[in-house]
Formats: sequence, structure tokens, C-alpha cells
Amino acid sequence: MRVNQNIRDAAKHNGVKLWQIASHLGISEPTITRWLRTPLPPEKEKKIMDAIEEIAKEVS
Repeated sequence: MRVNQNIRDAAKHNGVKLWQIASHLGISEPTITRWLRTPLPPEKEKKIMDAIEEIAKEVS
């Protein structure tokens, strides 16, 4: 299984792009991509998952 697959799956399921997550968190797209390459601390993972949820609500 790929690292942070749950984040990637949640983003894809909700139609949220990585650049949207990055923008929501105030970071660059390369930064979010770099973060997803390694296991994340639980608090950072939650922050990203919350961002996906908030963006998905805005889009729908």
C-alpha cells in the first residue's frame, strides 16, 4: 500500500485536487506532494483530511 493512500483516496473520492488542499492550508502544491511521500504525524494527517472535507463542502 502506498504511503498516505487514505488521504489520496479521500481527495479523489471528493473530487478535491492536491493544489486545492495546498491552497486551503496556505502551502505550495510541491509541499503537499512532498508531505504525502512519507508517513505523516496524526495531527498533520487530520489537518489535511479536515481540509479535504471543507473543500468538498464548498464545491458541492
